[in-house]
Amino acid sequence: MLSILRADFRIIFERDPAARNWLEVLFCYPGLQALLFHRLAHWLYTVNLPFIPRLISHLARFLTGIEIHPGAAIGQSVFIDHGMGVVIGETAIVGNYALIYQGVTLGGTGKECGKRHPTVGENVVFGAGAKVLGNIQIGNNVRIGAGSVVLRDVPSDCTVVGVPGRIIYRSGVRVAPLEHNNLPDSEAEVIRALVDRIEALEEQIQTLGRTNSSAKTPVFAGSVAYNPDFSKNAPVCSLKDKAIQEFLDGAGI
Repeated sequence: MLSILRADFRIIFERDPAARNWLEVLFCYPGLQALLFHRLAHWLYTVNLPFIPRLISHLARFLTGIEIHPGAAIGQSVFIDHGMGVVIGETAIVGNYALIYQGVTLGGTGKECGKRHPTVGENVVFGAGAKVLGNIQIGNNVRIGAGSVVLRDVPSDCTVVGVPGRIIYRSGVRVAPLEHNNLPDSEAEVIRALVDRIEALEEQIQTLGRTNSSAKTPVFAGSVAYNPDFSKNAPVCSLKDKAIQEFLDGAGI
């Protein structure tokens, strides 16, 4: 137990550049304090002591804003950064070296009995506000983007973003845990693909309009008539449009 507490303490200095001295970390880091309370509550929970473990968990929640059920199994060197609003359910299992930011939930999806919370591997990073729900498996070296909602198993060495969470990156190369902000924007990629498709269709329409402009004959597609004069004055969607370009570049996101 003492070695685990030392590992919880040391990992803060490795992963938080704001950690300056041991006194500040011990008294001013709610993530460490919540883990200290949980280690005691979990030990009492494993020896089937009633009431007291839940009381300790409740006091820790009141003092730190972090709620960890005494039944949850938390590995060593886990760092809960800031931590306000973090919730970890009764049957959750969190592997070693996990990095958890504020607002993360490792919860269930209903009132089922038995194992109903996630099982998390080692070196997993949970971005702020991420929700991982249900009895699912999260592999090693996984990065879960801020605000993502994960409802299915995630293999090792993957990156997950979005609602619902989608795997958008796979790699066998271990990534530095603090680079959780370096994630692709899957929504922007989809919008970029749609804009490219719109541009291609508009080029086809303009080409068709030029081909039929001399005859001035409407071209029918299904039940809708195409007027070639309209394409000459119609606005063209382009990546050069300021609003589109700013969105794809991440402005306002």
